[in-house]
Amino acid sequence: METPTIICKALKEQGVQYMFGVVGVPVVEVAIAAQQEGLHYIDEYHYRWMRNEQSAAYAAQAVGYLTQRPAVCLAVSGPGVLHAIGGMANASVNCWPLIVIGGASDAPLEGTGAFQEWPQVEACRPYCKYAARPPSAELVPYHVMKAVKEATYGRPGAAYLDFPGDLLQSCVPESEVQWCPPLAPPPRALAEPSQVTAAVGLLRGAARPLVVVGKGAAYGRAESEVRRLVERSGLPFLPTPMGKGVLPDDHPQCVSAARSLALGEADVVLLLGARLNWMLHFGRPPRFGAQCRFIQVDISPEEFHNSVPASVTLLGQVAEVTGQLAEAWGQSGPAGADPGRLGTWWQRLREKAAANQLGVKSQIADTSVPLNYYATLQCVQDNIPKDSIIVSEGANTMDIGRTLLLNRQPRHRLDAGTFGTMGVGLGFAVAAAIYCRQEKLAERVICVEGDSAFGFSGMEVETMFRYRLPIIVIVINNNGIYSGLNRPLWDDLTAETSGSISSPPTALLPDSRYDRMTSLFEGETSPSGWNCTTIPQLKTALEAALQVTNRPTIINVMIDPMSTRRPQAHDWLTRAKM
Repeated sequence: METPTIICKALKEQGVQYMFGVVGVPVVEVAIAAQQEGLHYIDEYHYRWMRNEQSAAYAAQAVGYLTQRPAVCLAVSGPGVLHAIGGMANASVNCWPLIVIGGASDAPLEGTGAFQEWPQVEACRPYCKYAARPPSAELVPYHVMKAVKEATYGRPGAAYLDFPGDLLQSCVPESEVQWCPPLAPPPRALAEPSQVTAAVGLLRGAARPLVVVGKGAAYGRAESEVRRLVERSGLPFLPTPMGKGVLPDDHPQCVSAARSLALGEADVVLLLGARLNWMLHFGRPPRFGAQCRFIQVDISPEEFHNSVPASVTLLGQVAEVTGQLAEAWGQSGPAGADPGRLGTWWQRLREKAAANQLGVKSQIADTSVPLNYYATLQCVQDNIPKDSIIVSEGANTMDIGRTLLLNRQPRHRLDAGTFGTMGVGLGFAVAAAIYCRQEKLAERVICVEGDSAFGFSGMEVETMFRYRLPIIVIVINNNGIYSGLNRPLWDDLTAETSGSISSPPTALLPDSRYDRMTSLFEGETSPSGWNCTTIPQLKTALEAALQVTNRPTIINVMIDPMSTRRPQAHDWLTRAKM
């Protein structure tokens, strides 16, 4: 049996269904074997491929997040593996399962300067939970099983398997292959009962409690348990960006519109699969009160007491532990155990939310040209299906979109995440659309990109066309990174120079027509691209794009280069004061 066949049979035996990549020497045969074994492979040589290994790694990890099973990114040796490392790092920081399989130069040539020779196992090790080079074809199934286990057990993450060209060309009797049985699902863990009791007691005694619903709750499919706890207790909740949709963003107990107040004045915070990293301002002042107490629910004990000490730690899967908390709370009903006790807290939150929403409404109502972010994104929100999977990246595009683009179902938002990685969007969108197709889901994938973020992986639009994926790509175009220049000012600054000295480093070429990329793949009369400068044009474009179900569409929305976020109570990044 040939080694590529052993690899793909072992992957399939362990429940791996998806493979993404850019193939070449020496992994072509792995791609062929993947197709023969029935994996949903996306590659170059068989009319299916991604345009870059980094995007392939982003797509594979998004599938891992959506399915709880790792997908594979297949990479060629040397530069291909190096390209995939960015995706591996993103998966590790995001805690999403991913397996990268890399080709390598022949082992007997190691140290001789072989074609694309690189110390790949050593290079990948810092970015994953497990990195290995199987020593023989017979032991490949063991290392595949180990990679799947490391990627999914405990805190999910990335794994790397390295295959030299001579190993990939080898063939052994099937009777000598040491096959491994399918790996059992990750064990489910419950928290210590005394800690559950302590957590409920702390929440019941709090004057200003808050529940933070993190990405871990979405990955852990804890939506039923989180709803039961939140609605029984009557506690306010705040989702992190990819915790959005575990409970609907328009749920009456969601206090996203009063985020700064909720974090700043909470005296007890329950963290459901959320970490006290930069996204939650480390749990420290000035974003949190100095006396705030934390209850942490996490699958990884190493996460406890990071940044600030926790008052209660609950080790286990977030769904199981949240179920324990709901059970311990009792059947108090939607008003909570003592609605009067939290009345003042709820009044403060609702008043602040109303004031914040009033300020946002004035910007939404301003539809003058050039457009601002708020009017543009609200138009998108008003004209897409409520069950859309929203992929978003960019600076202001993503940050403002987190408040205006609502999610009502779990795992329906994919964005730059904990690592803050730009360039993930189109790979995520490809993965989400393929997942919807394979699972026969009717949800539409809406990919909302800043123009700079779109540029990182814009050629994946060709992948979308090749697969006829009905992704709606919306480019919020402000001519730059953070901010750009309008055409007259650009022309004045660059009239006598190349532009490299006189134009700001944040500026991109103004008035770029990203919508015209569709004509590259459909011809000059492409009906799949729209350029919009007004809200009526955007509404018409969205309505037309939603009617297209057999290919992607691109809507380029020109906005004011100086448009920005509303003034915030705090800087977006709380810096450590140690």
